[in-house]
Amino acid sequence: MTNNLNIRNNWTFDELKTIYNQPFNDLLWQSHQFHRKYHDPNKIQISTLMSIKTGGCPEDCKYCSQSIRYQTEIELEKTLPVSEVIKQAKEAKKQGASRFCMGAAWRNLSDTNLTRITEMITEVKKLKLETCMTLGMLKKHQAVTLKNAGLDYYNHNLDTSEEYYSKVITTRSYQDRLDTLTHVRNAGIKVCCGGIMGLGEDIDDRIKLINVLANLKEQPESVPINMLVQVKGTPLFGNKKVDSFDFIKIISLSRISMPKSYVRLSAGRDSMNDQMQALCFFAGANSIFYGEELLTTKNSPISHDQNLLKKLKINSI
Repeated sequence: MTNNLNIRNNWTFDELKTIYNQPFNDLLWQSHQFHRKYHDPNKIQISTLMSIKTGGCPEDCKYCSQSIRYQTEIELEKTLPVSEVIKQAKEAKKQGASRFCMGAAWRNLSDTNLTRITEMITEVKKLKLETCMTLGMLKKHQAVTLKNAGLDYYNHNLDTSEEYYSKVITTRSYQDRLDTLTHVRNAGIKVCCGGIMGLGEDIDDRIKLINVLANLKEQPESVPINMLVQVKGTPLFGNKKVDSFDFIKIISLSRISMPKSYVRLSAGRDSMNDQMQALCFFAGANSIFYGEELLTTKNSPISHDQNLLKKLKINSI
């Protein structure tokens, strides 16, 4: 919609904190102006997220229901057949999704699974849907293989600031995550990368996360901002909930610092009322996950989302 003059990769923490600490109305007005400049404020991108392999992950992410280290209600399931994935993709398209995201509870993608994964990508692409995968860490050659199969996006979140990261995850490093993002970008796949609010981090940690994302050599095309969905049996169950205004302000900061990116309201949206979501859309969020479930956690019902977007006169892209 416009040129790249306002795209910066040299933000400082102090700059972003000053922006964040503006009066609420000033911050939202600033971010909304960026939003209008780079996007149609009355259009939203809709994605659907499906678990293609549930449970059994060896990692220790303290928020995750799929880790084998915690006693949750999730049961280990085998990787789904391609036919089931295609069935779900067709339903997602019927419901209005333009992107179909597939997630597997793996620490990393193994070469033995590459053939089935590439077949899923190829078949979903035939439905005229964008494709996204989240499969854990990738090696360089695996990213190239996924690109050659037609993968559009790869999701690999940083979750939080580098300083707070070790309090949430110890089984892979922050640099491991950055390395996977580098392989994805170098292969020519678009990057989907964001974080989670409510892990016990403070506001500075949230700003530092946005700082890292905005200062990547190429900013992520998609930035999912999640609110922690607390899962009984995980170490973070019972955490203090994120203040709604603080969450909206992070949406604003994401929009200002990454004006061309799609900022997605991701996990936790079912706990947000319509007014909060509307403020997030005004602040710069322009993507949501559609569907009753996000991998293993509840999501806002499709009928409710349809009614909300109709009320706001927001159309899907």
